[in-house]
Amino acid sequence: MAFSPSGPASRRLRVNEAAATREERLGALADVAAALPPRIVSAGVSPGGESNNHVHTIYSFSPYAPAMAALLAREAGLEVAGSVDHDSISASREMVAACALVGIGSVTGCELRVGFRSAPDGRPFPFAGRKINNPDSPGIVYMTIQGVPAGSVDALSDFLKPIRAARLKRTTRMAISASAILGDAGIEGIDMERDVVGRSKAAEGGGVTERHLLAAVAERLIGHYGRGVSLVSGLAKDFALKPSPKVAALLSDSDNPMLTYDLLGVLKSGFLDRIFEQPDSEECPDAARVVAFARSIGAIPAYAYLGDVGESPTGDKKAEKFEDDFIEELFDAVKATGYLGVAYMPPRNTPAQLERVRRLCDERGLMQISGVDINSPRQSFNCPELRRPEFANLGDATWALVAHERLSSVDPNAGLFSSGNPLAQLPLSDRIRDYAKAGRALDLSRPQEPGAVLGDLMKGRFTR
Repeated sequence: MAFSPSGPASRRLRVNEAAATREERLGALADVAAALPPRIVSAGVSPGGESNNHVHTIYSFSPYAPAMAALLAREAGLEVAGSVDHDSISASREMVAACALVGIGSVTGCELRVGFRSAPDGRPFPFAGRKINNPDSPGIVYMTIQGVPAGSVDALSDFLKPIRAARLKRTTRMAISASAILGDAGIEGIDMERDVVGRSKAAEGGGVTERHLLAAVAERLIGHYGRGVSLVSGLAKDFALKPSPKVAALLSDSDNPMLTYDLLGVLKSGFLDRIFEQPDSEECPDAARVVAFARSIGAIPAYAYLGDVGESPTGDKKAEKFEDDFIEELFDAVKATGYLGVAYMPPRNTPAQLERVRRLCDERGLMQISGVDINSPRQSFNCPELRRPEFANLGDATWALVAHERLSSVDPNAGLFSSGNPLAQLPLSDRIRDYAKAGRALDLSRPQEPGAVLGDLMKGRFTR
């Protein structure tokens, strides 16, 4: 979904202005939100049935400030929007406030990579040397930390700080390699501070990723070859990059407003491996350590299921096999490591993959968390699959996350997985059912005030 101003254009633009302060963006959003049509809610249940718990913002790599992400989620008809930035929780407070302004639920967290080579007791996993859910690195997996209580945001930010620093060092070395390749083609190299860090929110605790570097490379290429067919021919002649006919047509369009993003996808699938350096344990700490920390702050650590990839919906992943061949054993390891949930993206996977993942989660008592990766203006905030009856549990899980994050911010014992929770002895499916009811009963415009919902939940009044 591309950003296209409507209504008071200047205020809408201000909502998405990366250089503005959080308060300025929220002020602009308040003005825009006042003109939105009311959401139709009946008996505490909103109409769409869709949510997205995996939205990236300007605090990792995305065209959207948290305020704009919330606005676009609302305009897409979502009930809930969740931010998960790479190695960063800096979007959290703005996302919560922005969702409140537009009248939808919020869930906040982060995404990071962790070493997944051995069990908590030190025994090596049998798949440690294989690619698991990470196209770039064997033995390293992507995970999310979601439902972060408000009082834990600063602790998580401090935990992520050395991870971001280690990633920045590696990305700087990769920028030097990219500059050498560009130089061989007679193209100006990359200035790390100006071209890469300068396009990030690193100064505010945001992450700097390979996408920031590849965006800088993309702009160098566009500047050198120009827009249109000359860009496509230059990529083929000097870099042996030959995108698919569909992508080549996009790159050949001299009026393409998303050219940098489209070219970035080509570079991620065909150029990144020429400069890529494997991350170390400072950048990708051991999974058990990260999971234990997430649980200690009342957040929910989730393994991010990828599954074998055919044609990538975002054009940035090659067809490749990942964890499906050893998924039963993997999910046993996920559970043993202490993960509380599994995050997956219904549009990415086949019905057979989804059926298997859902069964494995149910068998092992793992929460199912849905979302659609948003980091490009071509991606839709919608997930129509969530409207299907068989995925009703994902909507309930999202509302349970809303209640978990909101209520545990007030009382840590109200966490969905807290041992001090009076509902802790209920089966996970029953707790999620009760928390979903509580989430839908919250006043979404007052994110810091649980009202009577907290007491009602803890006293079992949402239990059937």
